This record gives sequence, C-alpha cells and structure tokens, in this order.
Amino acid sequence: MKTIVAISTPLAKSAISIVRMSGKNALTIAQKFFTPLKKQKLQPRKMALGKFDLGSSFEKCLMVFFEAPNSYTGEDMVELHLHGGIVLTQLVQQKLLQAGAQLAEPGEFTKLAFLNGKISLDEAEGIIEEINSESEAELKAALASADGELNQKVKLLQHKLKDILAEIEVSLDYPEEVDFEVLIDNIIKSLKVIKTELSVLISNSEQLKFVKSGINVAIVGRTNVGKSSLLNALIGEEKAIVTEIEGTTRDIVEAKADFKGVRFNFFDTAGIRESDDLVEKIGIEKSKKMLKDADLVLVVLDGSEKLSSDDKKIINSLKQPHLFVVNKSDKKRVLEKMNDEIEVSAKDKKNLQFLKESILQKTIGEDFNFNASVLANERQLEILKEALKQTKQAISEKSESMEILSLIIKNIWQTLGKITGETENEDIIDLIFSRFCVGK
Repeated sequence: MKTIVAISTPLAKSAISIVRMSGKNALTIAQKFFTPLKKQKLQPRKMALGKFDLGSSFEKCLMVFFEAPNSYTGEDMVELHLHGGIVLTQLVQQKLLQAGAQLAEPGEFTKLAFLNGKISLDEAEGIIEEINSESEAELKAALASADGELNQKVKLLQHKLKDILAEIEVSLDYPEEVDFEVLIDNIIKSLKVIKTELSVLISNSEQLKFVKSGINVAIVGRTNVGKSSLLNALIGEEKAIVTEIEGTTRDIVEAKADFKGVRFNFFDTAGIRESDDLVEKIGIEKSKKMLKDADLVLVVLDGSEKLSSDDKKIINSLKQPHLFVVNKSDKKRVLEKMNDEIEVSAKDKKNLQFLKESILQKTIGEDFNFNASVLANERQLEILKEALKQTKQAISEKSESMEILSLIIKNIWQTLGKITGETENEDIIDLIFSRFCVGK
C-alpha cells in the first residue's frame, strides 16, 4: 500500500507551510529526516519540535503524527510544519519522495478518508464547497454539508425504504397471513411521507444557485436616470463612471457586494435608447441580453420626470422578476406611482438597505434560513429529483404485484445511495475528488 505526500498549503512566501504524508510508511519515512530535540519521544496527536535534515543543513520545524485509524485519512499520517519558504517546502517534499513516498493526486487524502469510512460522499463534497465558498451564506451551507447533515437525512429516508421492503418481503413469504389491501395502503402512506421529505429537500436546494453563485441583479433603464450612481451607492465605492453626458456607460460594469451573507452580483448596463453610435448600440444589445439572463432586474426610473417612450419600451419588454427603482427622491417627484416600486436617492444614499432587503425577498424569500436548511449541490439535487420521480412512480403504480413495487423501491434506495456513496460508481467518485486541490 503506497504512502502519499503533498504540500497542503499554498506554495508561496508565508508564515508556515505544511507538508503531509499518509500511508503505512509515513512515520518511518519522516523519521529518516526528522529528529526531535532533547530526544523526546513522539506521541500521537502531539506536536514535536525538531530538526529536518536537508542534506547540507537542517530546518527547525514541528512535526505531528496521527496514528491510524484516528487520522483524517484513517491511515497513519504525518504533518511537517515548516517556515513558509517556497524552495524550502519543495525541498522537504522532494526528500520525502526520494525516500519512498509518492506524490498525491488531487483530493487523494480526502478520497482515502471516504474509502476508509471516515467521511461520507456528501461530507466530502461539503469540504470542497467549504474551501471554494465566496460568501457567508455559501459557507454556512457548505459547513452543513461537511458535517454530514444531508447524509443523515438521506440515511433516514433509506431506513424508511428498508422498512417498506421488509413488509413486502413478509407478504411474499407469508401471503396467507397478509391483508394486501391494508398493506398497500400503509406502503402508499409511507411513500407519501418520503415524497414530502424529498420535495422539501429539493425546494430548499433549488435556492442553492443563489448561495453558490450569488444573485445576478441587472440594473437597467434609459440614459441618465442614475444607474451608475445607484451601482456605486449599493457597493459603497466609485466603480462606474458618472457624468451628465448621456451614454457614458457603453459596456456592462460588474460589481459584487455581500448583504446578510449573500453575494449580490450587480451589472450596471448601458442606457437603453435608440442610438446611431456603433459602440453604444453594442452596449445596448448587451444590456438587453443581461435583462433576459438576470435573476432580478432593477428598472431604474427618474422620479423627477414623467415616463418617457424609452422607459415604456423597457417596461413592456420585462419578462424576468423585477423591481422598479424610482431614483432621485431628493428632487420633487413628477413620476406617477408604480407597482413594486422603491424610492431611493443614489445621491443621498437613501433607502438602499430597504432595496437590498427587497432584492433578497424577491429572489430567495424572507423566510429562507441557510442555517437551518440542508442544501444539496447540483449533482445531489439531480439525484434527489430522480428519487422523487421514482417515489411518485411507486405511489401511482396500479399493478398489485408486490414484486414490481419492491423493485421500484429498491431503485429509490439505490438512487439515494449515490449521495452517501453506497451505490455511486467509481468514475463519478474519482471525478468528485479530482475537484480538490493537491494536498487535500
């Protein structure tokens, strides 16, 4: 069985670097180079200060040994905590490779943890998402996954399916002792409970795109209504150029801001109007496309003026969820009242918090709780949807054949097993762990 090694921290100048090994010979290989100071005895899970032999010199560093099975991978593991030099870290890894260790593949440490029963497949995917999190909400969802919450929910559903299968097996073995009408009625009731629980998991997880990618918010409107000023006010910096000249914004200006842990991806678009300017026309076409692709559209109107023909064209083209943002509330209002409108002043930064709250409510919903919800990633979501489809099939199955019903329920159990890793094929498992960086 091989012993793997990798640098587990970014290869850069830093305070410390960590090189880790896992495998039967991890400690033996490490002790060829590492000597504890004061001849202290190495104890599992306790840091030891010592010297690492580099050949012509020594590196003073720390080493910790994790004895199997009480380690991340379930195997013997060693971590060397070095000064964070790039050449130094590479040299230490090279010494360990020369002594018999093999370079780890991306995600191989975590894959070993899965194969050795230390974590479930959904926990492993949660670790990936935890590392890649870019917002507080995404991190909370990832931490829940890394803690195995989805695995627990799925295991409970699988247990319920096993109970149903046990009832069917009894009916097949002792048909004379079973009231089939009552049995089928009980099975359908149990399947309906499973259907409801799957539906809730799917419904919650549909919001995951907002957690992972943020909410894409297009800021659209005709020229000079204050779109760029609004963008700058929402993100708290001068990202977009603001002038009195019409058509200043000729391309999409992107900016990000976090609100209550959720990332808003704002897109300030070129003012939509009729134009003969080639560059501006290209910007306007991009604006129209962004209007279609956004999760939410903020239609900015000038509250100090009446609706123009350009305003009306934009409003009539709306198909996406939208809010009317009536800007320039610092001036006398002339614009008639709009449905779903929010009055703001980009100049005075008035009512911007309420606007952000409204964006959340219009997309995710005010009652959605990222702390309490178990969220599935895209792969897991498709599996849950397939399980729901199969459950509905079982409920609507008209045949009185217990064998057919048993087969469908076994398929549901196997489908859910793709989340826990019990029934997922090796190629998919390899693909999941390949998303990790080397050393994790």
